[in-house]
Amino acid sequence: MALGMDNTDLGVLCALVVAVAIYLKRNQLKELFASNDDSITASSSGSRDVVQVLRENKKNYLVLFASQTGTAEDYAKKYAKELAAKFSLNVMCADIEQYDFDNLNELPENVFMTLFISTYGEGDFPDGAVQFEDFLSNASEGDLSSLKFGLFGLGNSTYEFYNGAAKKALDYLKSAGATLVGDFGQGDDGAGTTDEDYMTWKSNSFEVLKEKLNLDEHEQEFEASFVLEKLGSVDDTVSLGEPSPHYLPSKKLVYNSEKLQVGPFDLSQPYVAPVIRSYELFKDTDRNCIHTEFDMSGSNIKYSTGDHLAVWPSNANEKVEKFLKVFNLDPKMVFNLKPLDPTIKVPFPTPTTVGAAVRHYLEICGPISRQVFGQLVQFAPNEEIKQKLSELSTDRDQFAIEITAKYLDLADALLRLSDGKPWDSVPLEFLIETIPHLQPRYYSISSSSSHEKQTVHITSVVENFPNPSEDMQGNVVGVTTNLLRNIQLAQNNELNKASLPVHYDLNGPRNLFAGYKLPVHVRRSTFRLPSNPATPVIMFGPGTGVAPFRGFIRERVKFLETQENVTLGKHILFYGSRNTDDFLYQDEWPEYAKKLGGAFEMIVAHSRLPNSKKVYVQDKLLEREDDIFDLINIGAFIYVCGDAKGMAQGVHAALVDILTRKKSIKKEDATEIIKMMKTTGRYQEDVW
Repeated sequence: MALGMDNTDLGVLCALVVAVAIYLKRNQLKELFASNDDSITASSSGSRDVVQVLRENKKNYLVLFASQTGTAEDYAKKYAKELAAKFSLNVMCADIEQYDFDNLNELPENVFMTLFISTYGEGDFPDGAVQFEDFLSNASEGDLSSLKFGLFGLGNSTYEFYNGAAKKALDYLKSAGATLVGDFGQGDDGAGTTDEDYMTWKSNSFEVLKEKLNLDEHEQEFEASFVLEKLGSVDDTVSLGEPSPHYLPSKKLVYNSEKLQVGPFDLSQPYVAPVIRSYELFKDTDRNCIHTEFDMSGSNIKYSTGDHLAVWPSNANEKVEKFLKVFNLDPKMVFNLKPLDPTIKVPFPTPTTVGAAVRHYLEICGPISRQVFGQLVQFAPNEEIKQKLSELSTDRDQFAIEITAKYLDLADALLRLSDGKPWDSVPLEFLIETIPHLQPRYYSISSSSSHEKQTVHITSVVENFPNPSEDMQGNVVGVTTNLLRNIQLAQNNELNKASLPVHYDLNGPRNLFAGYKLPVHVRRSTFRLPSNPATPVIMFGPGTGVAPFRGFIRERVKFLETQENVTLGKHILFYGSRNTDDFLYQDEWPEYAKKLGGAFEMIVAHSRLPNSKKVYVQDKLLEREDDIFDLINIGAFIYVCGDAKGMAQGVHAALVDILTRKKSIKKEDATEIIKMMKTTGRYQEDVW
């Protein structure tokens, strides 16, 4: 052997090298294994076998969620928490993405499973649940004959494939022999009834489970899932609102040889991108629409035209101050969270401060559910308020009138009930576990990956309107759009000149966002131009629904600039706005038409011109029905982006009418043709 060493000598030398390496890297390894990163599944063994983890932790009920934007996760956690509190069950609540399910049929006989599944795209499973879908779809008859399950789907009835993912899961599970326990629940965001749909389904579910599992129900009292430890001071390990632990001073971001920050950039770690340009798109109107451009050149992020950009917001100063006031919280208090159960994950980076959690991690401005009101009864400041809370939490109609219709967030509602007196008996742990985690907002990208390789554009109407309730003062404001407007005004030296409903800390934690930066990541989409440029394209995009089509047209312009002897198919864009003051990118479209020649045509509908009747894109569509029918016959692709309930349904109905008349067929047959076009990808929607 070389150097005269035998196997024993070599083994000892290798051991010494490993020992020295571990000692030199001890701090990095300590940080790694002590991480609270949400992407790490908490379990005693680190196993991905869901049944093994459940048994190791002595659980007797399994709740799983497949979530795209966090809503299914929120409902799953609420359900699991209430199951444990009411029936003393040992519940394991887990993200489907974190586990394997090959042994799912080996769940103990008395252990039931409940699934919460959101639908994404054209009836698809969320991105993180693709492996789970593969498992279910490949299961044979009898493979899951021992499994007893409940199911709640989250979807939007204005979509063609309403709750499509949950319906697929139901069919797969039944085909494999699993038994549905209770009703199949469906939450409908399109009707705005998701919370009430959940409450109705949950009540039925609990009654069935009580009977099937012989459960005794007792009065629900809050029991924390975490030990909250107060710490003395802030150091480099304490998060002050960083979007992920990777950005803490105690950590080091990873860069490649080209000095680009390395991802993956997703829900566990965004990229803090500079806003290099932003400007107002509306003219002479009291509404605002902001065009924002993000520079991705410092990352290895790639996007495709038609993708979405996730923007990670923070809460406004005014909202943070009111929340801290109502619960009498000290924003400077430093705390850590330690799960009492190894299968539970810490919801955001800790240790942190109360102020950072409220500003950057909690969805304090979101709508309130009746269920939360019911849980707050135990912390009411006095008997009178307790009685009022109890009544509102059990009366669906009154809750809608007094809370929902007034657009009240949690702090607003509680201060209104208590006449401005604080609710200082509500534990911080309760707020952390009850209020959802602040989620990124997704915007259709309005740039072209061919034209702007390292820059992403988004287009956003600012949500800011007077509260429709007569007894309410102030405006209803959106979280992210008002943040983008604050940045736009500051970047253009106009912040002090504007009258704003809310203001933000634009520097962010430890000045991480200084210089106009925001955390972002790209979400892939199936909203794509046809691969053959000769294929005709029909687009419907009123308002900010035009955003991805601006990207599409810029893509075609770049394509013609780089290709020779290429013929484009006809590209028709139906665009709608109120009038010429809110006509988005009005100066750009003539330039695109000039470069694309006869291949591009824009048809504009205005709904609020003086002394004129309202005209919408579906009206313009019917005016051009002969041309549209001819294009569909030669294989045109149809794209719809914008309002799901009104515009998208109107366009769908108009196309059904056109096919019915022009083909001389029944309306039912025309509807089936449109449905088949959606299934095959010739009719795509990006609606909300």
